Amino acid sequence: MPQITVDYSAPLADGFDRRGFVLALHDAVVEIAAAKYEACKTQFRATEDTTVGRDEDGHAIVHVTLGLLAGRTDETKARLTDAVLELLRRFVKPAEGLALHASAEVRDLDPSYRKFDG
Repeated sequence: MPQITVDYSAPLADGFDRRGFVLALHDAVVEIAAAKYEACKTQFRATEDTTVGRDEDGHAIVHVTLGLLAGRTDETKARLTDAVLELLRRFVKPAEGLALHASAEVRDLDPSYRKFDG
């Protein structure tokens, strides 16, 4: 915990400072949600196909999902999603002609969540 997934349109790859973003993101998660650095795990997934409405061209999407153990208040979750969106503004520079659609959500991990480190 936290389990973080960043899905983004592949055309953003050159303009997305993923290393800078993830380090700042982990700082925010530790500060706002009282997580520990060693518990922050983030995966980036580039997606090849993006469609917004009926348009297959001219758009790029970044969506960040943060899964946390239950117990954070709605206010804490909102502060965290606001921080994520601000970080995306700083670290994602879409190519000319691409409209950026950025979103984030914080959700509680299911009580069945288990992990092991090996």
